Amino acid sequence: MKKIVAFLLLSASYCSVQAQTATVVKFDRIEKIIKTQTDEVQVINFWATWCAPCVKELPLFEKLGAETPGVKVTLVNLDFADKIEKVNAFMNRKSIKSETVLLDEIDYNTWIDKVDASWQGAIPATLIVNTRTGRRKFVERELADGELQQLIASVQ
Repeated sequence: MKKIVAFLLLSASYCSVQAQTATVVKFDRIEKIIKTQTDEVQVINFWATWCAPCVKELPLFEKLGAETPGVKVTLVNLDFADKIEKVNAFMNRKSIKSETVLLDEIDYNTWIDKVDASWQGAIPATLIVNTRTGRRKFVERELADGELQQLIASVQ
């Protein structure tokens, strides 16, 4: 009986520390994040659950968001919107805490250039925006440990 009670208590405490869930959005929500004047540096990462390099770098964004004041991390998932439950289950398994949106825009050609004119469409891709200075950096590849901090410093 004691083991059952201990298991139930452990299960209840685990459930209260769950990861975020993704919200399905249209591109105008992403565009608002990119353009809204704020004191925080915006770090916007485009990724998918099926993209191995994307999944590999997710812990870098989680660490950045948790440990860096003045930086706001938004993860933009590019799986299909009807796969929201799969995305949320993935986020739960990986303990993703950063704000995550699932972009419901299947015609990539209508919005990719609005993120950055140099973007060829590959992921992972990361946009770093400082609306106070007007500086921004865009990277269309997997980032290595320490690179995010360097990119953020370059837009200060």
